[in-house]
Amino acid sequence: MLEKTYSPAEVEAKLYERWEESGAFACDVASNAAPYAIMMPPPNVTGSLHMGHALTFTVQDILVRYNRMTGRDALWQPGTDHAGIATQMVVERNLAAEGVDRRDLGREAFVDKVWQWKAESGGTIVNQLRRLGASPDWARERFTMDDGLSAAVRKVFVQLHKEGLIYRDKRLVNWDPKFQSAISDLEVESKEIDGNLWHFRYPVEGEDGRFIVVATTRPETMLGDTGVAVHPDDERYAGLVGKYAILPLVGRRIPIVADAYADPEQGSGAVKMTPAHDFNDFEVGKRCGLEVINILDAHARLNDNVPEAYRGLDRFEARKRVVADLEALDLVEKIEPHRHAVPHGDRSGVPLEPWLTDQWYADAATLAKPAIEAVETGKTVFVPKNWEKTYFEWMRNIQPWCISRQLWWGHQIPAWYGPDGTVFVEETEGAAAAAAEAHFGKAVDLRRDEDVLDTWFSSALWPFSTLGWPEQTPELARYYPGDVLVTGFDIIFFWVARMMMMGLHFMKDVPFRTVYIHALVRDAKGQKMSKSKNNVIDPLDLIGRYGTDALRFTLAAMAAQGRDIKLAEGRVEGYRNFATKIWNAARFCQMNGCAADPAFEPAACTETVNRWIVGEVRKTSVAVGEAIEAYKFNEAAAALYQFFWGSFCDWYLEFTKPILQTPEGEPEHPAAAETRAATAWALNRALHLLHPILPYITEELWASFGEEADTLLLRRPWPDLPATLVDPAVDAEMDWLVRLISEVRSIRSEMNVPPSAQIPLVLTGASDGTRDRIGRYRDLILRLARLSDVGTGASAPAGAVQGVLDEATLLLPIADVIDVAQERARLAKDIAKADGEIAKIDKKLSNEAFMAKAPEEVVEENRERRAEEQQKRDKLAAALARLNEAG
Repeated sequence: MLEKTYSPAEVEAKLYERWEESGAFACDVASNAAPYAIMMPPPNVTGSLHMGHALTFTVQDILVRYNRMTGRDALWQPGTDHAGIATQMVVERNLAAEGVDRRDLGREAFVDKVWQWKAESGGTIVNQLRRLGASPDWARERFTMDDGLSAAVRKVFVQLHKEGLIYRDKRLVNWDPKFQSAISDLEVESKEIDGNLWHFRYPVEGEDGRFIVVATTRPETMLGDTGVAVHPDDERYAGLVGKYAILPLVGRRIPIVADAYADPEQGSGAVKMTPAHDFNDFEVGKRCGLEVINILDAHARLNDNVPEAYRGLDRFEARKRVVADLEALDLVEKIEPHRHAVPHGDRSGVPLEPWLTDQWYADAATLAKPAIEAVETGKTVFVPKNWEKTYFEWMRNIQPWCISRQLWWGHQIPAWYGPDGTVFVEETEGAAAAAAEAHFGKAVDLRRDEDVLDTWFSSALWPFSTLGWPEQTPELARYYPGDVLVTGFDIIFFWVARMMMMGLHFMKDVPFRTVYIHALVRDAKGQKMSKSKNNVIDPLDLIGRYGTDALRFTLAAMAAQGRDIKLAEGRVEGYRNFATKIWNAARFCQMNGCAADPAFEPAACTETVNRWIVGEVRKTSVAVGEAIEAYKFNEAAAALYQFFWGSFCDWYLEFTKPILQTPEGEPEHPAAAETRAATAWALNRALHLLHPILPYITEELWASFGEEADTLLLRRPWPDLPATLVDPAVDAEMDWLVRLISEVRSIRSEMNVPPSAQIPLVLTGASDGTRDRIGRYRDLILRLARLSDVGTGASAPAGAVQGVLDEATLLLPIADVIDVAQERARLAKDIAKADGEIAKIDKKLSNEAFMAKAPEEVVEENRERRAEEQQKRDKLAAALARLNEAG
């Protein structure tokens, strides 16, 4: 007998171990079944499970479990990413706590420390994925620094370099002075800072007393100015274009140039140009031929390209000194308080500097062309489709990809420099030495490039490097391209696009046929989760309190395409109650002798109620399968919830209680055996359908109810049920019964009729068919609708409220069981309250100031609240109208 209550904590660890030991997660490269492949977005080796992970891995696991059950040979390829800067930061912080600096250790010893940390602590998130019930092929787990993946990285780098698609160049990068490395745009966090806007007067050469005024938020960079730009159509400066300004404090002549970047409406309309320290200025400088002067070192201190008085100063100290010196020269026109966005390193927390430096770049524009065409022609499709626009906008305006990082942890760039700086790019040091000897005519000492590759470079190869490429393995032939990539919108540019580029270039095919972009998980108010707001929800905490299945079902049920998830703990608790309902229903079935009957044929059922539930199972199987295949996980969850809690528990089990529960001393109902078998069959098919979302409770119950209980439910096939199991006549009959009882219950609830009150039901205008149904289901109607009698009549009883069911009018005389006047007053009061709430929301939504300032999620929340209040108001108004009609 099942325990009285379901205990997720006791079940989950036991079942997961059984699943993993069974080998049920493994793909079979020799299988004749159609392959199905998902490449797991590799979480950072430093990571721990957060709510975004919980959503994306739940969705992937649903897809993989479903496709296994439908007979596909499923590979869910797991692994983790070395996460260059994040991992190096963790290890450096650990060393700092011991009083050790990585530079004291040296590169080799430091990298050894990182590997040691990875072995000891780097598997946290992998174990947490197991707690989530994730079922990838763990035996195939990969790490982006594995030997095989490293070989793939070297081969790709060398080949792209030989093709001219990787090159070294001096350009601006986002420079982190704390980590002393270039970082990607993804690692830039924009913060609003209260600062100043300084307006400086630059003297115009040869025109005493004439100045051109420029404004800046970074006064220290003026020491690197090489021009001033004005708009070509700005008449105020027409006579100055082509002339020179004298750069204060430096004395350098800088040209005044015309460029459309200068906005006549902003500030003075004249913009100082510092091409070495501003991305926009860099582009203007290229167009206008301006000199590029780097005035900062790697620590963001001023270098020798500035006057001696400022050399060696920290950038912020230099800012104060520059402003003071310009004030002393009376060249500061005004200083305005100014709140503006300043880019910061998301991990270091320090302001970043656009910095001119030599880096390695990939020709992303060339690589992007086939990747753009692949989506244009439908080789890869985005779900939802609107994300294709985002993809195209970025890909069609793509910039050179800076792929080098000044770190020690990562894939070291396979480039060696000769004595004269000649670079030799090869897969091995031996090959580089041979190339150098051929070049110089003798053996020479080589120095390897110290930089490592951007983490996204190795991640871009993930769909094929994990399958053994560059070796032509059976796995590569079978599982590339993958079927779907599941990921968030925030890495469309950084990962999805780059996998598309690399896959098409090296495999001559897209890496996946579909890209499913899932929603963002927000808090209950629709706010983005962040530590600063103290609104972060820990998925492991929810799992500990409510069980893994409850969290998984919540995320699936709320994963509507194109809508972010507002996650409230109450929703998780609600779906924990759903799991409890499943357990209790199974226990009820067990207590009433419902056991799997190998001889049961669903098509042979004779009882209408059993034929109905068999058809409902078939319809649910189709609906859930179609929803999962269309990535409409919320619709799959809704269909399952409606079937199990509604059709199976609320109706079928209630309808069949008189059959299953024979009063003592009376003979068993003739349909008892068929009903027990039908109940067990329906329950077991429901466990199949629920399994991809609720794997634990369904597996546990299968062990007690399954026709082959010693076979894991995980390995069972998806129910393939013939359409003939659905009988339209039976559906119509049971639908009528459900709607009748539901309408009576609804009226009783609206009118506050006490649950214990037994009242009669009269149907007027009933057809012969309705009269026949009343006769057949009289006992069920009386019991489930709490009625004293049910019959048909020609006229309405006094004091009766009305409802409609098809051709018949339902009449419930309630005047003797409720205070009609009191109910009218209550309903009128509730309507007025709802009207007040609607008016308040309407006032807010019609307020232009509110609409202009409010975040989109707040506006949406107000619209949803208005819709809820309107729905409530309409229901109350309908109830009041019924009561008034009753007289």
